[in-house]
Amino acid sequence: MRLVEEALAAPLPRLMAEPPGADIRLYWLGQAGFIIEGAGKRLVIDPYLSDSLAEKYRGTAFPHLRMMPAPIAPHEIAHVDLVLSTHAHTDHMDPGTLPALLEANPEAQLIAPRAARETALTRAAIPPDRLTLIEAGETLTLAGIPITATRAAHESLERDTNGNHRFLGFALSLAGTTLFHSGDTIPFAGQADEVHALGADLALLPVNGRDALRAANGVPGNLTIAEALELCRDTGIPAMIAHHFDLFSFNTTPRNEVETATFVSKTPLALAARSDLSYVLLQEPAEPRT
Repeated sequence: MRLVEEALAAPLPRLMAEPPGADIRLYWLGQAGFIIEGAGKRLVIDPYLSDSLAEKYRGTAFPHLRMMPAPIAPHEIAHVDLVLSTHAHTDHMDPGTLPALLEANPEAQLIAPRAARETALTRAAIPPDRLTLIEAGETLTLAGIPITATRAAHESLERDTNGNHRFLGFALSLAGTTLFHSGDTIPFAGQADEVHALGADLALLPVNGRDALRAANGVPGNLTIAEALELCRDTGIPAMIAHHFDLFSFNTTPRNEVETATFVSKTPLALAARSDLSYVLLQEPAEPRT
């Protein structure tokens, strides 16, 4: 399996107006958001394409102003089969994005944690029959795509009163390829074994890290770039795209640090997400970087 970067052949809205092709291709939407397509299917995971957090936190210590513009409007993403939210934080389950995206794709299902049922229905403004719930350890198949949910620890392995995990990761299988989006997470006991069992070909991992200042202000953390690379090495995942940075100035890792760390990484092959590129998984061995 070989992961390559390609310049966009056209503006993203124009590309998303066309049906998805056969190749496994990914587009970064900023933060933890990706469009993932292949085998004629298109999925959108954790899209944050609005300024709803800037409106919510205007005038506060962390005003959530965008460092990068949204690369596309929600209604401009067409031919979507599935929309996935890993958890209920607004930058992953956005009331400024989901209603327009799902209205533009009336056949698409939203997949969300069982612990976030009511929030998902409210944020997405959809009837219950368009929402599919999942819990860590479960696998379901929708639109012909097997999806396995894993645990995620956004500082901790939180559960609701029914024992359902509030934070999830998702493993998706397309055209014989498995992609793992960890959701927001830090390292936790048993994580490596759980992820290793997925047999993933590509990991999408957050790298904005964590610190005492953010924790004291109610901002839960994520993996550092070093921890993300280590997780891939420990689990045998050969390729990784680092994300969840460059959107909010108070909750990021400098891009140059991410790019430096990914460039010097040999195992896995690691790339720092960029919204002006697409990422293609080719069914051939990776070439060593020099």
